[in-house]
Parts: sequence; C-alpha cells; structure tokens
Amino acid sequence: MYFNPYYSYMLRSSSYRATYTIAINTSTRKLTLFKNRILYKTYPVGVGKPSTPTPKGNFRIINKAMNPGGPFGARWMGLSVPGYGIHGTNNPTSIGKRVSNGCIRLYNANVIELYNLVPLGTPVKII
Repeated sequence: MYFNPYYSYMLRSSSYRATYTIAINTSTRKLTLFKNRILYKTYPVGVGKPSTPTPKGNFRIINKAMNPGGPFGARWMGLSVPGYGIHGTNNPTSIGKRVSNGCIRLYNANVIELYNLVPLGTPVKII
C-alpha cells in the first residue's frame, strides 16, 4: 500500500474547525472577535450603566437562544456569570452607550452574525 502524505493531510484537515474567542472592552465599548487568534471582526456594543456595570473577567458562552424578543432582540448568548449575556436589542440607539443592566448589547444584524459564528463554550474576556 502506497502512503500519500497529501491524502493524509486532507483527511486530518477535513475535521478542522475554527476556534473563536471574544474580547469586550467596556471602556471603548467594542466587542472584538478573534478567529484562530487573529482579529476577525469588531462590533460596537452597549454596556452596563454605572449603577449596574458589566462584570469583568473571563467567562464562556453557556447557552444560546434565537428570537428572544423584547430587550434581548434577535439573539441571546448567555455567559457563565449568572444573569448576563451578549444579545441584540429593541433599542438600537443604546449601542455605544453605558445604559444596560450589565449585559452586552449589539445591533440585531451583528448579534445574528456573531451567534451564527461562535459555538457554545466560546471564551469571552471582558475588561
């Protein structure tokens, strides 16, 4: 039997899956998506107001929901800190501001795009 290294590479690479990580900077109000450790996309976000700040730390996406509606907009991605998540909004004028109860808000089109890219377990670092 002849060993073809190219064929072997193709078999290994067919199960390849991109690795995503999310970094959120509450000062600049930006969410940065990294794909395989390379900057992939940046989105403007709304974050927690001073009385209900967005929690800082390292978390993971632990659940996802489509079309939750109301203040959560088109998509919800729950974080491993209870009660907080990344979601859309029914108030697009809140993006870029400190007005939420601690969650991270995105425009609905952006949260749909992000939701479709990142799997459960994706690391999220909030600074």
